[in-house]
Amino acid sequence: MAVSTASTVSVPSAPPHPDRPRITELRLSAFAGHRRAVLPLGPLTVLAGPSGSGKTSALRAYDALARLGGGAQLGAVFPDPAACVPERARPDAQHRRGFRIGCTADGAAGPVHLDVAVQAEPELRIVGERLTADGVVLLETALRDPGRRAVQAAWHTAGSAPVTRAPLPDDRLGTPLLPLRVAGKTDGQRRVLAAAEQMVVALRSVFACDPRPGRMREPVPTGSGRLLGGCDNLADVLWRTRAECGRRHAQFVAAVRAGCAGPVADVLAEPVAGGVVRALLDRGDGTRTGLARLGYGELRYLALALVLFTGPGVLEVDPAGEVPAALQTLTVLTDGFDRGLDVRQRAELLRLAVRMCDRGHIRLVAAVADAAWAAGTDGVTVVDLGT
Repeated sequence: MAVSTASTVSVPSAPPHPDRPRITELRLSAFAGHRRAVLPLGPLTVLAGPSGSGKTSALRAYDALARLGGGAQLGAVFPDPAACVPERARPDAQHRRGFRIGCTADGAAGPVHLDVAVQAEPELRIVGERLTADGVVLLETALRDPGRRAVQAAWHTAGSAPVTRAPLPDDRLGTPLLPLRVAGKTDGQRRVLAAAEQMVVALRSVFACDPRPGRMREPVPTGSGRLLGGCDNLADVLWRTRAECGRRHAQFVAAVRAGCAGPVADVLAEPVAGGVVRALLDRGDGTRTGLARLGYGELRYLALALVLFTGPGVLEVDPAGEVPAALQTLTVLTDGFDRGLDVRQRAELLRLAVRMCDRGHIRLVAAVADAAWAAGTDGVTVVDLGT
């Protein structure tokens, strides 16, 4: 379903950490089923709408921008680029079709806007990129010669020459490459570097999460202790995190107690034969319940609660290692946030998400079919894609 606008039902107050770089807007100018869609993003954003309204594709676009901001190659980010082209988009005279996405990052440098045009057919390449702030174009690229695997880039200098021109590869985003190309000798160059850094830091540390209860029920080998997007290795992560921070683990157990049936005194992992570990609930009376006995909704609730209580050191993400943790924000993207949850679990998980997002170190963009249960909640931005 094509969407021209996004309706915001409830918008939270300004975030408590204004200098921490964060993505505040996602633009889907022409992407999959979206055209000219502008999605405002708060600390906790719920994307709502019926099946086919574009919730999953919006999350996919955000994740793609994050990976490009981290320096990933275009082909790895878009393995099926034709699926991202709007369905009724017609090729031009050279048989070219593509898509356009963008975002806004806010922080100490003020709002910085990034827009990217990608050619999907006949071959995948970035054909245009623009980084702007306060109406000034800080970086602009364009495909001048289709026969060359490069784009012509121009970035703001404000010195003896107003811009600097040089070729950049057409299979990577130019913004994260700027620190390698810009000397930072003039005020203009320093402005370019500040804007590029803000955008890259805001985009990095994204964790796309969709817990799969069927795989969480089985014992798993011990490994890195970093949670995967499907939460398959939840037992391995509990084996690690329970001993790392007693206070945080106690809060996690309290959240599980609020969302799972029966008493819960602890959530832990234990080794079993074969060099694997299994996760279980300690009922407090000598009974231990393995995750294999828990319901679908209980497992999704437990996994999402664990995600909200942890951070880049525990989740399988790519943080900006050169930036202090105090200036970074982890963004969790989750499709079907309320899938399988009952009314009580849904309310408890939303309450936990609001509390964790209010601290400023984590942001959440979640997709649901109907957000009536979340609308009007302080700290929640609801974006209705079905209008």
